[in-house]
This record gives sequence, structure tokens and C-alpha cells, in this order.
Amino acid sequence: MKSARREIVAAVVAVVLVAAAFAVPHLNLGIVTPLINSTPRQIQMFAEAAPIFGWWDAHVGWGTIPAIAIGLGTTLWGPAVAQRLPWRAVPLVTWATACAWAFALAMVDGWSLGFARRLETSNEYLRQVPSVTDIPYALRSFSSRILDFQPDSWITHVSGHPPGALLTFVWLDRIGLSGGAWAGLLCLLVGSSASAAIVVALRALSGAEIARSAAPFVAVAPTAIWIAVSADGYFAGVAAWGLALLALAVRGTTRLSLLAGAGAGLLLGWAIFLNYGLGLIALPAVAVLIAAKDVRSALRALVPAVVAALAVVGVFALAGFWWFDGYVLVQERYWQGIAKNRPFQYWAWANFASVVCAVGLGTVAGVSRAFDLKLVKGRSGVHLLILGALLATVCADLSMLSKAEVERIWLPYTIWLTAAGALLPPRSRRWWLGLNVIGALALNHLILTNW
Repeated sequence: MKSARREIVAAVVAVVLVAAAFAVPHLNLGIVTPLINSTPRQIQMFAEAAPIFGWWDAHVGWGTIPAIAIGLGTTLWGPAVAQRLPWRAVPLVTWATACAWAFALAMVDGWSLGFARRLETSNEYLRQVPSVTDIPYALRSFSSRILDFQPDSWITHVSGHPPGALLTFVWLDRIGLSGGAWAGLLCLLVGSSASAAIVVALRALSGAEIARSAAPFVAVAPTAIWIAVSADGYFAGVAAWGLALLALAVRGTTRLSLLAGAGAGLLLGWAIFLNYGLGLIALPAVAVLIAAKDVRSALRALVPAVVAALAVVGVFALAGFWWFDGYVLVQERYWQGIAKNRPFQYWAWANFASVVCAVGLGTVAGVSRAFDLKLVKGRSGVHLLILGALLATVCADLSMLSKAEVERIWLPYTIWLTAAGALLPPRSRRWWLGLNVIGALALNHLILTNW
């Protein structure tokens, strides 16, 4: 009963936070507002549905019925199916469900607007792809083109990320898979695969029971709205598999630890060249290492991971791009754009309202159970991972380099929070899972999200 009260209180606080974030922009509270020093048109474009980046637009699409069916079916039968399936099928079924759920939600907005053309807008990577005719030169000159107001400045998303993000879509184009539909498919498949990575990591660190309990929550998480389709979904998938391999490394045999550790290092090393903010992936990675059986197991995973990650850094350095140079310049570019008109007085707390929308009230209820000092001290993997991901979001918020759009930008961390559903009492999981589904459907049908 006491824990149930804690879950309800957490959910109520979350509802109040979200309500306040949606209401404050209309109260004329001076600097406590989503956008300042802007025209009505700019406010309409960038803050109409704050704290969510999008526009109020009640709508349905041909993805509506499939989304309702997937959400309802997972809520009613998902927990039982996850318990009965052979373990090898659990990650695959979770991935398939997550992929279908994300695609259905995207199709609520229609094929063109919701999927095929999402990554072809003026500030997206695909607009820059045709200009990259010489990849080595693009890497050598990458940092010099980050700042705005230059004749050859990169467009917004390219300048705001390391070159790995642009290179991905350039390579996709070079192998003949050009255009928004193929790029969207890549983001959908890799992003939704994060659900499988999460259950794999949870099984390695906390056992099959926890992994099976988490599977329905990660399969139909509201985060799917931004996985299909945004490049951040792709970033989240890469980072998730890096952490999953690290989890396998800390709990595996010596040979498996070396191989999985090296794989984790390669993926996590690549991840920081997709998104500067993924430097914070070190926090959940440390959580995984703490969950190791002993120091020897942690070191057996850590050493090959560090070596492999440094190899990725070295390859980029030899190609002419130094990560820290880009990071320093991107901070200056950040304040050259709309960020200067987004007051921290609003976004410091409204960011977390966006997170609540992205993970659902059921996840919030589960996260309230992650603060169990006895289990944390006992190095419970699921608790440490959730707290590590939560700490990463707090650090990202305090950096003031994430103001607005965090429902998308923080996907590499918020997807791990959805695993908190496994901590809820079995008798109440279906209700909380259903609440997540209802929240995702309502948000996706009432707001036309920018991603």
C-alpha cells in the first residue's frame, strides 16, 4: 500500500508538471515562457504546443487503427506473452512490436508527412548530403563550417552534431538508398531495435524475469513517436546496443567479455560521433560496470571497450576531425540560433514535462521505485541503469545545451527509463502500461509533432 501511494504521488506530480508546462506559456509571465524576443510567427512555429515541439492539430490517419490495435493488444496480452515465450524470441518479438508501434504512430500523420518526407526538411541531414562530394575533405573541413553566418556553414542539424551523423546518410545515399523513405527506414529499424537491446541488457544484469516484465513497456513506449522518424532514434539504437554489449561483457565468460566489450566500445565510440550529447552515455555505462559481479569482471569488460572506443576517436582524428574542437564550436553555434531566445527559466523544468510525455505516466510510477537504496547498494542492474539514465538527463538539462525538443534529443536516455515498468507490482502493471499507451495515442493524435 505504501509503495502504491508512492507511485500515485509520482504520477500526480508528473501530471501537475505537464499541466503547468502547457499552461504557463499562456499566462504572460515575462521570461518564464518558451520563447522571448520573437515575432508571433516565430512563436507559432517554435512554441505553439510547448513544451512539445509541434502544433496543435487534432487528426487521425490510416495508422490510427493499427496503433490502437497494437497498443491495446500489448496491454491486454503483452505481459503474459512475454512470460511464456522462449527467451530467444523475447528480444525479437519486442523489437517487432516496437517497430510496428512506431510505424503505426508515424502513419497517423500520413506516409509523406509522417514518414517519407520527415528527414527531407530544410534543416535535416538529407539536404546536406548532395554537397558532400569528397568525404575526406568534408571531415578535414568539418569544424571550420560549424559556426553560422558563413558562406559554407553546415545546415542546422549537421552543424549541431559530429560528422558521424551526416556520414551515415551520405553512405546510405552512396549505396543507392537515397531519399527520405530509406533514411526513415534506417532510423525506424535501428531506433526500435533499442527495445531489444534493453531487454538483452536487463537479462544480463538482473535476470530474465525483470527483462520479461520490462518487455511490454519498452515495446509500446511513447518514445516511439520520435523514433519514427528522427535521426535521434538511430542515435538511441546505436547507444542502446553499445550498453547492451557492455552488460553482456560484465556478466559473460572471459572470451565473451573481451568480444562484447570491444563491440560495446566500437558502438559507444561511434555514438559520440553521432551526437555530442552522447558523451553523457558514460553515466549509464558506469552504472553497467558497477553492476558487475566483481572488479575483475568490470575491468575485463572495460579495457577492450575503452581500447575500441579510442580506436574510433583515433580514426576520426587521423581523418582530420577532433571531437573536442567540434564540441567547443558547437556550443557557440548553439547560442547563435534560436537557443538564445529560449529562456532557461522555463525550459529548466519544462524539459522534464517533455520527458514525462515521452515516457508515460506508467514509466514515472516505475521510476519512483528505482530509488530503493537497499537494492541500489546491492548493485541491482535495472535500478542502476534507470538511475544512470535519469542522471544523464539531469546533467543534460543543467548544461543549458538542451532547451526544448528533449522529447527527441534525450531519446538515448529516456528509452532506458521505460524499463522501470518492470519494477511495478505485477497486479498493477497492465493498468500503468495501458496509461502509457493512452498517453502516446492522445499526444500523437492531438499534436502534429515536428518529428
